[in-house]
Amino acid sequence: MMEAQSGHPFAFRNYRHFWTARLFSMLAQNCVSVILGWQAYEIARRTMSLEGAAAQLGIIGLIQFLPIATLSLHAGLVADRHDRRFIVGACLAIQACVSVALAVLTASGQITLGSIFAIAAVQGGARAYYLPAMNALGPNCVPKAVLPRAVAFSTLSGRFGAILGPVLGGALFTVAPALPYQAAVAMLLTSLLLVLTIRNIDRPPVVARPNPLREIAAGLQYVRQSRVLLGAISLDMVAVLVGGATALLPVFAREVLNVDADGLGVLRAAPALGAIATGLWCARHPIDRNVGPKMLASVGVFGLATICFGLATTMPLALISLFAIGASDMVSVVVRQSIIQIRTPDEMRGRVGAMSALFISTSNELGEAESGFAAALFGPVIAVVGGGIGAVIIAIAWGKLFPALARADRLTEPA
Repeated sequence: MMEAQSGHPFAFRNYRHFWTARLFSMLAQNCVSVILGWQAYEIARRTMSLEGAAAQLGIIGLIQFLPIATLSLHAGLVADRHDRRFIVGACLAIQACVSVALAVLTASGQITLGSIFAIAAVQGGARAYYLPAMNALGPNCVPKAVLPRAVAFSTLSGRFGAILGPVLGGALFTVAPALPYQAAVAMLLTSLLLVLTIRNIDRPPVVARPNPLREIAAGLQYVRQSRVLLGAISLDMVAVLVGGATALLPVFAREVLNVDADGLGVLRAAPALGAIATGLWCARHPIDRNVGPKMLASVGVFGLATICFGLATTMPLALISLFAIGASDMVSVVVRQSIIQIRTPDEMRGRVGAMSALFISTSNELGEAESGFAAALFGPVIAVVGGGIGAVIIAIAWGKLFPALARADRLTEPA
């Protein structure tokens, strides 16, 4: 049972542990991600052209996406059939082992593009099971009445990790190249212990059915029939797929803005800072009216801010643009996550969350691949500006393709 009666999610012990565990895991993941991309780009840059080095960033994104694409639907079924705490714990343990390997290879000077690619594949497999289980675990820790506020706070923990992780990784890397990975091990183990201390979660008993394919199909059918849910998930996926610029930040940092690893960390943190500012506002003033139009508008702003970043030649303008990218994206994330958590019954949250994770990974990892390859073909500036224009067009098109989303007023299903 819950340990407090207050409506605020942080009044509950389980949710405090969940939120802190999510924060530490996101800190670790972003700390590793920024340095892994920096090392891959620096290794490739010594032996390849600028275009070839940029393409390696795209390959990393593709390698991380493939395990998620192939395993996510099964991961969602596992999250619905088994204890979500232990699934999350196992994934965190795997990621900790990956960070140990990166620390050893970096300290010994034996890290190569091949080892980076292999480790990225293992990370992708662990994240495939981590994401649906972790996202489905949160609603089990709070009453449904405070779920919209809890979703906003949960999203904030990820954004805090996204802003502090890259800065921490860049600062530690300048002290010792292996230090970011060593810090990630400590944070992942802390997150693991916190998840395992969550007790007596509010979740109905799970009844395992003999036909797993039918259960997976039921989750797919549920998303397909909900035009608002399908529109929200696919809108975020396609917009970030074509308009994402974060994969090219190492290229912009080195070639356009002339900054080092510390500067890259600041650039990576700017979108998260914008997201945190917006997330704090959303947590205090939940988005509960005109949710569809606000989501479509936020994607349009995301595209315009991406165009501004692609044209930026100074750090201040680049940081302002990245801040706006993060702020607008946060509105879309909060609306999407709230719709998923509130409109989906608990016994299907793992499968629906897995589909959302698959769409998110398609936009993030596959988007990184698209950005890297586009930069190799057309140059980083054209790739980013073109992606921003594409995001604006998609926001307009989705309003026509999914009129139910464009008309959606409340997070809950209409009466």
